[in-house]
Amino acid sequence: MTVIPPPTVERSSVPSSIWAIGMASFLINTSSVIVFGLSAVYMKTILGVGTGWIGLLEGVVEAFAYATKVLSGVFSDYLQRRKVIMIWGFALATLARPILAVSSSFGAVFTSRVLDRIGNGVQSTPRDALVGDLSPASIKGECFGLRQSLATAGSFFGGVVGVLAMVLTNQNFHVVFWVATIPAVLGLIILVSLVKDPHLADHKVPEKHPIRWSDIPRLGRSYWILMIVTAFFMLARVGEAMLILHAHQNFGLSGSYTPLVLMLYNGTNALSSYPIGRLSDRISRYSLLALGFATLIVADIFLSSATDLWVMLLGVAVWGIQIGITQSMFLALIADNVPEDLRGTGFGVFYLISALALVIAGSVGGTIAQVYNESVTFMVSGFVGVFALVVLAVLIPFMKRKGS
Repeated sequence: MTVIPPPTVERSSVPSSIWAIGMASFLINTSSVIVFGLSAVYMKTILGVGTGWIGLLEGVVEAFAYATKVLSGVFSDYLQRRKVIMIWGFALATLARPILAVSSSFGAVFTSRVLDRIGNGVQSTPRDALVGDLSPASIKGECFGLRQSLATAGSFFGGVVGVLAMVLTNQNFHVVFWVATIPAVLGLIILVSLVKDPHLADHKVPEKHPIRWSDIPRLGRSYWILMIVTAFFMLARVGEAMLILHAHQNFGLSGSYTPLVLMLYNGTNALSSYPIGRLSDRISRYSLLALGFATLIVADIFLSSATDLWVMLLGVAVWGIQIGITQSMFLALIADNVPEDLRGTGFGVFYLISALALVIAGSVGGTIAQVYNESVTFMVSGFVGVFALVVLAVLIPFMKRKGS
């Protein structure tokens, strides 16, 4: 008797366009971290700009970034064309680099930073929507995790390049800013030449999707419940600047070595995003999101109770892991639950809610650190994280299990 083996089901592979989006994200993040890490120091030490003006600049440019993330997402749904909006975003961010490289005044730096943050905001939301459009349903988590890992690895690499470029050029800011232009241009080339927009298949111009208030309910109950969970969780995320201040103020880490804190954070973030995303295609994404919340609580325990630098740095590493888990899961769950023609809107609202919650978390966390110290800030963050985990556990049954 001949036994016929059961047919094997081949696992889908990550589309080449998602690899290209990931590499473009790697390169633009490499460039952005070099610029972000040095522009404030450049304004202060070379141009003599006051700290108040620098703070105002950063606040204004972040506001531009938050606003454009929402608008670009909605507009990409309207056009049903994601790639062209991403190209505009990459082009604006790339143009900002040479402007900064030849700048000799606060006005020029301001212009460069505004272009950079608008460009970042313009490309971010259509990028995530496009990953959702391109991802095979069976490996959606893997695709989002890969994109997140490559982008965060770019942030890590940008920190290394920034330090090396400053050392090798004897702290010549203008040359380093020119160096930052190179990966941005390469990322733009990859985006233009290698990324395919599925809405433009067969060279047909897609029909525009009207923008209607009636589409808001179409995002779905599961989506809005997830946004409630997002808001509570983001209130526990006090910001990476607090990690640096904690290491510097309470553990005596020299200012010359504070970039290592962000490098450690970005490193563990990059290493955790892809495997978690891949795992989420096999088990419940909601369960992994809960794991991410629990990981935040563990990180806060290390950070709030640390008595030496090494324990504090362990907390930083765990903090990076929780970012890798939660960000990948939030994005994949949005792609699971939002109608395809509203993905840009769904991601845009997610970024807006996250931004508002992070501003509140950063302000409250900073006030607590000023009145008490950074350890207390992370203790409070841990309590908020526990509350967010409880909210997630209570609300999960009310969500559709498409991401299960």
